[in-house]
Amino acid sequence: GLYMADWTGNNIKLSIFGTSHGPYIGASIDGLPAGIKVNEDSIRKALSLRRPGGRISTARVEQDEFEIISGVFNGYTSGDCLTVIIANSDTRSKDYSELKIKPRPSHADYSENVKYDGFNDYRGGGHFSGRLTAAIVALCAIIRDVLSFKGITVGSHIKSIGEIEDDRLSFKKEELDYLNEQYFAVLNEETKDKMLKLIEEARNSQDSVGGIIETAVMGLPCGIGEPYFDSVESRLASLIFSIGGVKGVEFGSGFDISRMYGHEANDEFAYDNGAVITLTNHNGGINGGITNGMPLVVSTAIKPTPSISRVQRTVNLQTGENCELEIHGRHDPCIVHRARIVVDSLICFGLLDLCISEYGKRWCL
Repeated sequence: GLYMADWTGNNIKLSIFGTSHGPYIGASIDGLPAGIKVNEDSIRKALSLRRPGGRISTARVEQDEFEIISGVFNGYTSGDCLTVIIANSDTRSKDYSELKIKPRPSHADYSENVKYDGFNDYRGGGHFSGRLTAAIVALCAIIRDVLSFKGITVGSHIKSIGEIEDDRLSFKKEELDYLNEQYFAVLNEETKDKMLKLIEEARNSQDSVGGIIETAVMGLPCGIGEPYFDSVESRLASLIFSIGGVKGVEFGSGFDISRMYGHEANDEFAYDNGAVITLTNHNGGINGGITNGMPLVVSTAIKPTPSISRVQRTVNLQTGENCELEIHGRHDPCIVHRARIVVDSLICFGLLDLCISEYGKRWCL
């Protein structure tokens, strides 16, 4: 059977299924109202931003030909469970034969081996693989269109790779529109060249690098979310942390706010042409778990890709001895630029669930 994982919101549920080297991966969204327009070009564009590209990515290239098998009729959602499947074709399972007994450092190989009593599909990481995020990206492209129709824009840039940092966001819609067209989403072209060089150097050294993705949401109304367990932070963080490789999530100034005095950290209010704004945005557009009308700002820390070609220490689960492992196969020297659209997608999903709670399902139409 197919492994399936679910994230159940208050109104809609996201399920993913499949494995890295199985015949298909897929995803379903249950609970969307009928009548949402489905633009397959939006899906193709989103998938192109997740697909590997050039020497800064894995050599495994899937065409990501998707098929919507339920939930759409005559170009609109029908009210049924919206389900997409994507075939896997470019697999090399033999590259992973050693991993049944020699777990890769910082991968799920050992923990899943114990959890599933050694019956797990370890090829390409099985159902722990980032490959499954392609199906998430495909379906959430439809949700992104819904938010865009409502005047809500979600966009991210690569805030940093290693120690190299991009320019700061100015939080303008046209800036996010620009970033959403870029495969390697940065604001400064010189910074981009430095980042690409660092990734290439890591690749040539049989190593990898990580980084930070900063996401902004413009046009989000004030009053979305609930205190405590249904706060905007708690709902979005639970989704973002489900992405493999994510090790930190911050809202607004995040951990840096702990170094400030209260008068520095407080976002003071003011009127601007009759609208209430805050003069700073250290809290990332959220007070008491509820949006305050300012840009929602989220930063996501992505660890260096754990699959590197250097010889590393591990254990032999069959002999019970310490040993070494040299990983073969095709791997990303950095996943930050590809993870960016996955972060965007899950934030869109979480925001739609929160907006439906506030306004009802008819708001989507």
